[in-house]
Amino acid sequence: MASERAYVLGTNDEELTRLGVQHRAWRERALAVWRLCGISPGDTVLDVGCGPGYASFDLADLVGPSGRVVAVDKSARFLDALRTMRQSRGFENIAVHETDLDGGEFPTVLVDVAWCRWVLSFVKHPRDVLARIAAALRPGGAIILHEYFDYSTWQTAPYCPEVEEFVRAVMASWRDSGGEPNIGLALPRWLEELGLQLRELRPIVDIVQPGHMSWTWLRSFVEVGRHRLVDLGHLSVPRSEAIWEAFTALEATPRSWMITPGVLEIVALQSE
Repeated sequence: MASERAYVLGTNDEELTRLGVQHRAWRERALAVWRLCGISPGDTVLDVGCGPGYASFDLADLVGPSGRVVAVDKSARFLDALRTMRQSRGFENIAVHETDLDGGEFPTVLVDVAWCRWVLSFVKHPRDVLARIAAALRPGGAIILHEYFDYSTWQTAPYCPEVEEFVRAVMASWRDSGGEPNIGLALPRWLEELGLQLRELRPIVDIVQPGHMSWTWLRSFVEVGRHRLVDLGHLSVPRSEAIWEAFTALEATPRSWMITPGVLEIVALQSE
């Protein structure tokens, strides 16, 4: 499908697996901010850009049988995976909607909380998407965002020029597809312009070593993402292989560490 080919990170089996690694690395932080916002049984939650639904199932656990998760994504491939998992796990409180966030219509629904992680970085009209999310909130409802504000904080010690090359190629590929890797810088102002009240702004940057779950997350992104960058014309095959060889050598180097890409955690409230 054209929409699947247009998805800059891909939708193949390797990407499905990588997204699972990513969710496990960030799951505790997601759960913490969801609890901060008081997500509880009976709530309705909008999961924007849900992908294959890893967060959707955690949210469905929190809202319980009396609540509902409305999962929205443009990828039929991802949503098929979500539906299969929903059936196998017996969840009946997840509603699935396929729509292009840039141009399609959101489901007609009022929600208590909207959750959006690493989605606004990839759409062509992020402010419009943000406005549609805000319009879906009940009075007093919360929007929770995890978006990059400085992707180039991804650094290594010892210094690895191949990792820097990979980071530059990733950022270029997102921008070439109409996205913006550092979209987090614009979001607080947009939220206030839309009439929401900022409750929390918190930068998240970690320093990790091999074996840490965040290292595993970034490792999986290099492993899978380098092939996608070749497909998109942002890396040659020899450079892709050189990047992977350098990354695995870094990983085997005693006392090596990485600084993760800078993420901004945002919580904003709709007016009562």
